[in-house]
Amino acid sequence: MDADFDLLKELTEENGVPGYEGRLRDLVRREFEDTTDEVRSDAMGNVVGTIEGESDYSVVVAAHMDEIGFMVKHITDDGFLQLDALGGWDPRVLKAQRVTVLTEQGSLPGVIGSVPPHTLTEEQKEKEPKVEDVHVDLGMPAEAVEEHVAVGDLVTTEQTTIEMGEFVTGKALDNRVSVFAMLEAARRLSNPAVTVHLVATVQEEVGLRGAEAVGVDLDPDLALALDTTVANDVPSFDASEYVTELGEGAGIKLKDSSVITNRKVHRRMREVAESEEIPYQLEVLPAGGTDTGGLQRSSGAKPAGAISVPTRYLHTPTESVHHADVDAAIDLLTAFLESETGEHDYTL
Repeated sequence: MDADFDLLKELTEENGVPGYEGRLRDLVRREFEDTTDEVRSDAMGNVVGTIEGESDYSVVVAAHMDEIGFMVKHITDDGFLQLDALGGWDPRVLKAQRVTVLTEQGSLPGVIGSVPPHTLTEEQKEKEPKVEDVHVDLGMPAEAVEEHVAVGDLVTTEQTTIEMGEFVTGKALDNRVSVFAMLEAARRLSNPAVTVHLVATVQEEVGLRGAEAVGVDLDPDLALALDTTVANDVPSFDASEYVTELGEGAGIKLKDSSVITNRKVHRRMREVAESEEIPYQLEVLPAGGTDTGGLQRSSGAKPAGAISVPTRYLHTPTESVHHADVDAAIDLLTAFLESETGEHDYTL
């Protein structure tokens, strides 16, 4: 990968569920200090790094930094933790996972156990898995669990980020890989013609909440979002269900369930990609929303577009992206911002 893998690894391995993104906020602030003219955060926790341009025309670029996770809702008499989901989990992927429980006293390792299949009855085998049936085992007596853990503590999956062939795989690539792309673009962007607000947003996984708020506060002339998108280019899916394919370039979003992007914006993205010879593919996502929708209408009608990083195995602890697609997303964002003059007419 052309970009800084160590930074991507640091971002993805850090923990930050919706509403509790503080550790990520610190990392983003650290990176923005050297690349932007002003860094600030708001009452929700969005972090804004502003690069002043030559005109008052402003562009917001948003990438959410929260990851799907859990909150402890109950501690059983036997010392097991019951969880409330923060974001969209498929309970099938949770069995036999290691987790980290984030308490006021520090982090504790735990496991979501799975009993041996040969001990299950046929009825138990056929039961539909649910998040509310998940229990975290801390390997501690109930009394010790009560001393260390409280209702409201946070839980994330425990995973390292590695390079695997031409891929990067790990947890929270949704959407730390886009935060990473935004930070890398900030390093490359100099003397833009327009003012650029780079925003690491919060609480996207529970309803695009940070983007909606920051869209009102910043009231941009143009809104861009960065996020991951589905790549179902794996066995058992037809080509029409792929959405995107790994290694084929950055995704230029046409729609998802929260937004239909401005056609003049996505056409200009295509023109920029073609003129700079940046590989891209068009994204039509049938389900799933992004910060693009939150920004498009948060303070009146705004021209909005989005760049996506194709990702396999989304919302699992083994999300996977291709080196070339990450580089393409960074290149496209940088080239688009460098060529934005504030004079393009995006009205329809």
